[in-house]
Amino acid sequence: MPVTPTCRQPSAASGPVSEARRVSAGETAHSTKRPDPPRREPPIAVEIIYETHATTTDNQAGIATGWLPGRLSELGRRQAGELGERRRGDALAAVFTSDLHRAVETARIAFPGGKPAIHQDIRLRECNYGDLNGTSAILIAAQRTRRIDKPFPGGQSYRQVLAAADAFLHDLATDWDGCRILLIAHSANRWALDCLLTGASLDDLLEAPPAWRPGWRYTLPADWPAPTR
Repeated sequence: MPVTPTCRQPSAASGPVSEARRVSAGETAHSTKRPDPPRREPPIAVEIIYETHATTTDNQAGIATGWLPGRLSELGRRQAGELGERRRGDALAAVFTSDLHRAVETARIAFPGGKPAIHQDIRLRECNYGDLNGTSAILIAAQRTRRIDKPFPGGQSYRQVLAAADAFLHDLATDWDGCRILLIAHSANRWALDCLLTGASLDDLLEAPPAWRPGWRYTLPADWPAPTR
C-alpha cells in the first residue's frame, strides 16, 4: 500500500510563540524577555510521479503537435482512464499539467471529480517547434539534436524547455515540500526532468529517447535553487 507523504501546510506554529509555550519553557507568564523566533521545520523533498499525456490523433497520424492543442484519440481516452486507475491509490496531493489541451484532457479524464486538484502550468508545455508545429514527427526527430541550443525556426530550443522545467521545479520545491505530486505533460518535459534530477545527458536523451512506460518517479530536493537566469 502506498505510503502517504507528509505534505506540510502553513500552520500556527509559524506564528508568535504562545504564552503557554513560554511558560512551559521555563519563563514566567509576565516575562518581558523577547521570545526566541520559532524554529521552522526543515523542508522535505517532493516526490514526483510523471506521466506523458495519452495518445492523440496526431500521434496516430505521425504528426508532431508541438504547441498546437491536440486532442486524444479513442485509444487515448481509454489510456487516460487507465492512468487514473493506476494512480488512484498514490495519495497525490495535486496534479500539475501542461496547459495544452491534450494534457489537460488526459488529466480531466483521469480525475473526473477534480480530486486531487488539477493545476495547469505553461512551463510544462512541449517544445515549441515554431514554423514546424503540426508537421511530420519524423522531420522533428531528425532535427532534435541540432535544436539543443539552436531554436526551431520561430520556436524554442530544448535548452529553453530545460530552463522552464528548472523554474517550475523551484516553485514546486518551495510550495509543495513533503508532497507527492503527479505531473502530466510531454516528452520534452520528461527529458528535462531526467537531465535535471538524474544527471542524464540532454544530448543522449535527444539522440536516443527512452521508451515509453506507465510512469516515472523522481525525487526533487527540497532546497532546489532558484534559476539564475
